[in-house]
Amino acid sequence: MRKKSRGRRGPRLGAAAVAAVVGAGLACAYTTFGASLIASADAPRHAAVTESSTTGSSPTTPVLSRPVPDPILPFNAKLTSTDIPVPGGGVRSGACSGSLIDARWVVTAGHCFHDVNDVRVGGKPRYDMTVTLGKLKDSDTGGESAQVVDVRQSAVNDLAVVKLSAPITGITPLKLATEPPAKGQPLRFIGWGSVSATVVAPSDHLKRGQFTVAKIRQTTLEAAPVVTRTVENSPCKDDSGGPFFTSDDDRTGTLVAIVNDGPACPQPGLEVIARVDVVAGWIQEQIAGG
Repeated sequence: MRKKSRGRRGPRLGAAAVAAVVGAGLACAYTTFGASLIASADAPRHAAVTESSTTGSSPTTPVLSRPVPDPILPFNAKLTSTDIPVPGGGVRSGACSGSLIDARWVVTAGHCFHDVNDVRVGGKPRYDMTVTLGKLKDSDTGGESAQVVDVRQSAVNDLAVVKLSAPITGITPLKLATEPPAKGQPLRFIGWGSVSATVVAPSDHLKRGQFTVAKIRQTTLEAAPVVTRTVENSPCKDDSGGPFFTSDDDRTGTLVAIVNDGPACPQPGLEVIARVDVVAGWIQEQIAGG
């Protein structure tokens, strides 16, 4: 999700489908801010060929069987909620993006978890938040889901680690960067944010983009897009918490930063992303403490 925009910039949150509002008409619904570049929405999935023999001299007949989906970038996380309280009563829907960093823990933006006045809060969530991992599209089979049961807010930047109701197996978590990146270093972005500048709702597919580190701040980085920005290749609404990372094989990697803020999607400009290295030790303490 994302805070309300302040001028040209603002957290990568956006308005989403509105749930019923008690005694106050319809409430404006938000979701997180997202953007991306779509390569192929699916990793190659070929039917596996097995052989079944028949008796006598009959030839062996090949039988096609569908393999279990093995998507690339399985550590990506889509966070969704339908019961976020709003002032005056009622609820709205919302969404964020994130990444798996331990079997029971996901990193996302701190502002994805807040009270009715949009103030960041930790502890047990004030609303239900489902986390889905291991998919490239909502329609993909497979994947794993869990509920957020605890939120730990960073005191350093707009970042939170959330504990899941059950461990995620079969997916290698991202490692945490422990040193700042170099200026000019390539970074990859993925997220489940909006693919429209006007109709804000989480995407039904994982968006992807490529950036480079443009500026290094005390707790944040500024990242420049490699190609012209579009809603498919850069953060928009509903992409808050989406990872900026490095990877050599599309299945493992290192988390360098997460989506926080940026220009109105898909306008030109630099992304403001929260550094992971400055809170890596704190994150490890949260995981170790359970």
